[in-house]
Amino acid sequence: MKRKLFSAMLSAFALLLLMGAAAEPNPAYALLAEEESPASQEMELETEAQLPEEFPASEENGDSVPETPLEDFGNPVPEAPPAAAGDSKLLINGQPAPEGISRYVQMGTTYVALEVLAKELAPAVQVNWDGATMTVVTDQLTMTAKVGQLYVEANGRYLYVPEAVQLTEAGQAAVPLRAAAEAFGAQVGYDAATGVATVTSGSGAILSGDSFYNQDDLFWLSRVIYRESGNQSLEGQMAVGNVVLNRVADPAFPDTVEGVLAQKNQFTTYKSGVLRKTEPSAKSIIAAKLVLDGGVVKETRGALFFDCTNNSWAARNKQLIATFGDHNFYG
Repeated sequence: MKRKLFSAMLSAFALLLLMGAAAEPNPAYALLAEEESPASQEMELETEAQLPEEFPASEENGDSVPETPLEDFGNPVPEAPPAAAGDSKLLINGQPAPEGISRYVQMGTTYVALEVLAKELAPAVQVNWDGATMTVVTDQLTMTAKVGQLYVEANGRYLYVPEAVQLTEAGQAAVPLRAAAEAFGAQVGYDAATGVATVTSGSGAILSGDSFYNQDDLFWLSRVIYRESGNQSLEGQMAVGNVVLNRVADPAFPDTVEGVLAQKNQFTTYKSGVLRKTEPSAKSIIAAKLVLDGGVVKETRGALFFDCTNNSWAARNKQLIATFGDHNFYG
């Protein structure tokens, strides 16, 4: 009996030992946990410290994700340069011309809408347009341009427009860029490498005709033009005037208009006194002003002689350049 009781007590004690061993953690695993735990806590804290305060919420929990600019994270996004507005091939005082300037090229001449250019060069300009004639007025300039006319008038100056003042599809008066810029006393430049034309403001207005034209030259030139070609077109009259001025510029001839006309066997109307008594027409005066202002009829460029017959001295001895209107022109 005592033996059985002792065996039972021994079994119960062994059972208690087994239960205690099972409840005690494995020392190796406990040591590993103790070694890893501080590092894990530091990593977690470090990660949280690196996140910005406005970091977006997680979508996993159904939270909405606010849009946060990238520059808030220290990575600024470079802004794209603004697109150049207007006509980048025509710069007015360094800025692209407005698209409404309607720039186009005809026969090698760049045309622009006069009203738009005028407002860029003189913001306070007054423009009157009746569909056929445009008048531009500033405190320094009065300029007119009539559609179909071969010139523009600015402060009494006459600027040649070989392809005439034109009407754009938008119903605007268009004139050569250089002529319009000259009227405003502005300078025009051109970069062949880039194809960019530039207009830079200057004095604000062209010098007046009264100050620019030599009155003695205008007197004689308008009269010889009228006597020799008064029945011709405006360009036909200009071509005769070009011959006289070509001689003035040539060292083989006298260096004044009257001197050229007074040469022996050249313009007989001068020697007879008829030329002085001649009253030129308004068209002949305009033709004289056009050539004095640099207008050149390209078909007869460089001519030094003209006639209206085929048996003149020039016809026998000089090279024919062109026949224009009723006259032959020779170099």
